[in-house]
Amino acid sequence: MLCLGDSYTIGEAVEENERFPMKAVELLNKKGIYFEPPTIIAKTGWTTDELSAAINGANLKGSYDVVTLLIGVNNQYRVREIENYRKEFRELLKTSIDYANGNVNHVYVLSIPDWGVTPFGLKDERGEKKIREAIDLFNTIGQQESHEAKVHYINITPFSREAKNDAALIASDGLHPSGKMYKVWAEKLAAEIVEIQGK
Repeated sequence: MLCLGDSYTIGEAVEENERFPMKAVELLNKKGIYFEPPTIIAKTGWTTDELSAAINGANLKGSYDVVTLLIGVNNQYRVREIENYRKEFRELLKTSIDYANGNVNHVYVLSIPDWGVTPFGLKDERGEKKIREAIDLFNTIGQQESHEAKVHYINITPFSREAKNDAALIASDGLHPSGKMYKVWAEKLAAEIVEIQGK
């Protein structure tokens, strides 16, 4: 499994075993679908272009049975152009498909969570409503491009918004997801992989 992204994939502010890629592999192994520990190319703060540069620099060999992509929150946070996001996200999708040996059925995009409901986000001068609208716009692009590329799209954004009323879903830094939230993302991803593997 190859997992591409930013803080949400590397699991900022949680233990390594609480990251959603690690949890997903653990869940799959329990169901008899065995994966090695995931290869993760992700760093807190990365935008689409920074992730692309890191992938190019990683010099990965061979292909992967599953590739996940979760990227865009930092494009939104830095107020990057939406059409620039579309272009770079489309390129990342192509890269993801290439690493899945051309099999679109083995690529899974996760939507961008809504950081505007976190304690950190609620203090942001843009306000919860504007952040929500921006996240929705970026996710619309991500979903459109995912469907166009015929890869799987997993919408985790609605669940991320439950953090506004459930502090246990937020890590101690007041911004990133807790292990409890990552576990739900992992369950959604693992369920999709099990369904595809079973066909």
